[in-house]
Amino acid sequence: MRHKAEELIDMARYPIATPGPARDAILARVRDELDARGCAVLKGFLTQAGIAATVAEADGVADRGHRSYSRTNPYFTAEDTSLPASDPRRQFFDRSNAFIPADNFASDGALRTIFDSTGFDAFIRDCLQQPSERFFRYADPLADVIVNAAGEGNGFPWHFDTNTFTVTLALQNADRGGAFEYAPMIRTPGDENFAEVSRVLDGTSDRVVSLTLEPGDLQLFKGRYSLHRVAPLEGPTPRYVAIFSYVEEPGMVGSVERTRQLYGRTLPIHHERAGQRADTLVD
Repeated sequence: MRHKAEELIDMARYPIATPGPARDAILARVRDELDARGCAVLKGFLTQAGIAATVAEADGVADRGHRSYSRTNPYFTAEDTSLPASDPRRQFFDRSNAFIPADNFASDGALRTIFDSTGFDAFIRDCLQQPSERFFRYADPLADVIVNAAGEGNGFPWHFDTNTFTVTLALQNADRGGAFEYAPMIRTPGDENFAEVSRVLDGTSDRVVSLTLEPGDLQLFKGRYSLHRVAPLEGPTPRYVAIFSYVEEPGMVGSVERTRQLYGRTLPIHHERAGQRADTLVD
């Protein structure tokens, strides 16, 4: 079914493609929240029809998600036994989740209609105050538009994102659980801040914020620098969250190891572009 963006996005509440005072006010609020906490939420960004259409699309391809069960550290790297046992790179947690890769979402489907809607990229860029030469869609053909699908008992332990900016749409919540918890801007491109990361992992940090998102909420998050997790879920209803990804360098894709972990497969482009990141952060 072909969709129209104005049927999916609440354009009256969020005039993303219409310059003027209403759009400027939204930008000002979002920028303040991003500066203060590295995270901003636009409540009710989708219409009820938009929520229904995106959930139906996710339901239709849920069986194509890559379900994985593993133990991972916050960086998705292999254990390095040369490091002290207390180092966060040696702290591993159970991870059980499923990601529906981007190549399962059609160009005329609800999610890509939202992503490709007039003014969407420019609105996100303006929210993030990124110059055009430092703002690009994630070039990963498995990961530019994905859905995280999680069921009872699933969660996502503490981790950093591979891409600098993540834009998510809450589509459907589980019956219980699933709070989004994060430590805002805990590291920078030049400082891993391992000491504070360790405090988050052992539960002694005072920097953790807990956030409950409702279906239809749009979230902008600087996940490359903010440690975050999703609390375990309860009940038979799956939690769906769509993820639209942007980065600061053109042509960026996920690392080979992390792509295989998240999606169960890689493509030639992941091997061709391995090691091309501009920063030196652990992934």
